[in-house]
Amino acid sequence: MIKKEIAYFEQGGAVNTENVIEIVYQRLQEGDIRSVVVASSGGDTGLKFARRMAKDTNLVIVSSHPGRSKPGVWDFNLDTLRELEMMGCIVIKQTHALSGLERSFSRKFSGVSHSEVLAECLRTLFGPGMKVAIECAVMAADGGAIPIEKTISVGGTSAHGRGADCAIVTLPAHASNFFDLRVLEILAKPFKRD
Repeated sequence: MIKKEIAYFEQGGAVNTENVIEIVYQRLQEGDIRSVVVASSGGDTGLKFARRMAKDTNLVIVSSHPGRSKPGVWDFNLDTLRELEMMGCIVIKQTHALSGLERSFSRKFSGVSHSEVLAECLRTLFGPGMKVAIECAVMAADGGAIPIEKTISVGGTSAHGRGADCAIVTLPAHASNFFDLRVLEILAKPFKRD
């Protein structure tokens, strides 16, 4: 039997980011993980992680796709992008694995897709940060930024502002074989689901 600690936060959101950074950094010190994936729509959260651990790991920042908030526009701060790249981080931007093309069908013809049902199940059962952490692990794998091996993945609850409030150790998978993904450890998450 192996016993591990899980940090539970009273509330979700950016207020937990610094704690999540330290939790992830401490887990990295165990030496069995080479990659960390961090969700960061605009770059601020990714930069906070990079300042703490870019030298210690393959740090992958997963951004939203261009057009998410406005057609043709990428919300990521380009100065932050340059700084992250100078620190050796990989920044990927692509369609969200658990919505993507299927969301356009749902919006146009109503109804719901399998991917959207899966996303809602993850949000409802485990919280938005967990859904984001799992989705970003898939996106990083699909982007070729991480190997399919034990990886730390970090997500957040955007309803409470930007930042990180959930961290997991996962065996990632590509979107085409999503059900091979495994959540191996929960490092931190909000105690309550909003």
